[in-house]
Order: sequence, then C-alpha cells, then structure tokens
Amino acid sequence: MVIKLDMYRIFLQVGKSESFSKAARSLYMTQPAISQAIAQLEQELNSRLFNRTPKGVHLTDEGTILFGHVKAALELIEAGENKLLEFKHLTLGELKLGVGDTISKYYLLEYLEDFRNRYPNIHFKIVNGTTTELSNQLKSGAIDLAICNLPLSEDGFDVIPLKEVHDVFVCGEKYKPLLNKPLSFEQLVKLPLIMLERLANSRKYVEKFLNEQGIMIEPELELGSHDLLIEFAKSNLGIACVTKEFSLEYLEQGKLFEMELEKPIPPRFIGICHLKTVPLTPAATRFMQMLVKK
Repeated sequence: MVIKLDMYRIFLQVGKSESFSKAARSLYMTQPAISQAIAQLEQELNSRLFNRTPKGVHLTDEGTILFGHVKAALELIEAGENKLLEFKHLTLGELKLGVGDTISKYYLLEYLEDFRNRYPNIHFKIVNGTTTELSNQLKSGAIDLAICNLPLSEDGFDVIPLKEVHDVFVCGEKYKPLLNKPLSFEQLVKLPLIMLERLANSRKYVEKFLNEQGIMIEPELELGSHDLLIEFAKSNLGIACVTKEFSLEYLEQGKLFEMELEKPIPPRFIGICHLKTVPLTPAATRFMQMLVKK
C-alpha cells in the first residue's frame, strides 16, 4: 500500500502538470522513473490513465475519474498530517487532569493559568477526586495526569514529587493557652480533633504517623474539604489538622495558630503521576514539564 500511495502521488502530479518532465522536476525524480511508475500503476489497475501526445499527456476518461478520488484522498491525508502537526505543536489537543479541590486551589491554579496563556487552543478536562479515586481514573484512561497527595504506591505509575508540604494541627483563639509549650500526643488525642474524611490520603498519612507513636485517634468531626477544616478551627469548634502551606494566609493574619507537637509530623509531598505503559499526549508532556521545572 505504501508503494501504491507513492504511485498515486506521482499520478496526481502528472495529472496536474500534464507532463512527465514537469512532474519529474516537481517531485525531484527522473523522467524515466515517472514514466515507469505510471506504467506500473496502469498495469495494476488494468486501465489506461493518460493519453500520450508529443505535446504532453492528458487524462483519459478513466484517468479523470481516478484523478478526482486520488486528489480528494491525498488532500485528506495532508489535512490529517497538518492536524497532527498542530497537535504536536500544541495548537490543538486536550489536557486531561485529575486533582483534588485543595491542591487545585492552593497549588495548581497558577500553572493552569500559565499553560492556558501559552497554549490557548488546548482544551482542559479536569476531574476532581481523592488520591484513590484519581488512581482509578488514571488506570481507566479517563485522565492523563493526576496531581495528588503522596505517598502513593502503584507499580504501574510513574510518580514525581513536586512540592514538599507539612501537616500541622491548628486552633482558634479559644485554644491559644495550649500554645505555651509543645503538646504531647496524649494531650492531643484528648482534644476535639477535626480531620479530613478517612479516605483522604493526607488523613491516612497523619493517622499512620500517630499510630506509630502508639496513638489511636477518633476525631470529633470529619470533613470533606481543607477549607472547611480551616473555617471550623477558626470558629473554635476544635483542633484541625491542615496542610500548613495551604493555610499560611490564616496563620500569618493571626486567624489560626499552629500548635507545636512534641514530635513534628514528617513532611510529605504533592506529586504528579501517570501510567508507565501509556505514552503521554504532547499537551500532558508539556504540562508535566512545566510543573517539574518550577
């Protein structure tokens, strides 16, 4: 089929120029090679495609019918090739991301804005969910990249850490007297704790750390978003476990207060993940490069 496609390209050029020699110059081929290709095509199709005259060549009735179809087909192939080039140069395409609400708001928005400004024709598809939900979305092919809370143990994933973050306990004005000295874990668990729901990866990370210290926790309140943790802590409804880097505005303004523990919770990372076995689209590759470089 590849050989026949080349012959059709030659046939199209000869039909346009009505000359073997002009077609040869246009295609940077020799005239005998052009004549041989047309003769071979005529033999394969069992049809005479050109009338040869001393003044050049002209399409036969059969050649005219074939010319219209070949011209349309090759123009369609060229259009497809051009679309592919647009796709590679990010003037066309789709970026399918999975990310949690908190990471979207406090980390990813500036990168999305930058990417949109650079590549305005790329369409965004953004799926929200927990780390576990985003892992499943990656496996199903619904998204190209997941930006989520680490750690994440998936054999089929490439995982790249992007930003170090710290989990801390914070309180409002009511609990400020507890800030005089580091809080023991035994004291901590006796307080009205506010945490994310159990499925949240950051909650699992903190809970695992506390379990390693011999501490089992039973939060008084379990909420579905980081912003709610902040609002409940500000309202003195308890001690909330939040991501420090996403709570700086409230800490710096004195609306929340970080509680020092006898042993700080080790830092963790936000990372970007994708399937090892599936090539990334040009848009996903470029977006990942932007995140990794920053």
